[in-house]
Amino acid sequence: EEKSHLYNDEKTAIAKYAASLIEDGDFVFIDAGTTTEKMIDYISAKNVTFVTNAFVHAKKLAQRGFKVFLPAGEIKLTTEAIVGAECVSSLQAYNFTKSFIGANGISLSAGVSTPDRNEASIKAEVIRHSRNAYILSDHSKFDQITSVTFTDLDKVIIITDRLSDKKYLTAANIKEVM
Repeated sequence: EEKSHLYNDEKTAIAKYAASLIEDGDFVFIDAGTTTEKMIDYISAKNVTFVTNAFVHAKKLAQRGFKVFLPAGEIKLTTEAIVGAECVSSLQAYNFTKSFIGANGISLSAGVSTPDRNEASIKAEVIRHSRNAYILSDHSKFDQITSVTFTDLDKVIIITDRLSDKKYLTAANIKEVM
């Protein structure tokens, strides 16, 4: 809840752009997180199926009339996410056309990271099973390293508000939206 008030305009711009990438017929994973939650309000495609490990996101998507699946697993109350080995296992059967994933750190040396090992394993599994994997991250996450790396920069497309340091453009596929 605390994080939802930080960089609100930036997160909204990122969420709007990310939502515009969803097309009819897509099979989409939406990760738990504040920016990914904002995306839901801006999805204009109608014929989309979603998988999410965030029960709040699942409810919002279902209220909008989408078909939604929740993976099995343990609920982590602080992030309102479903995590754990059962969750990883239940995600292995899916092949996502697109996935939208949050991150806590992005760096040239450590890739994309998050502080929780359980959440990192979910994110890594989803990326392995995605045609296009998008990291939604405002500028404050760059040059940050948290405990667990879940993917390399060259495996994902990063959607951010703006880059303070253009060095990332040579190492990653980055879309700036502000």
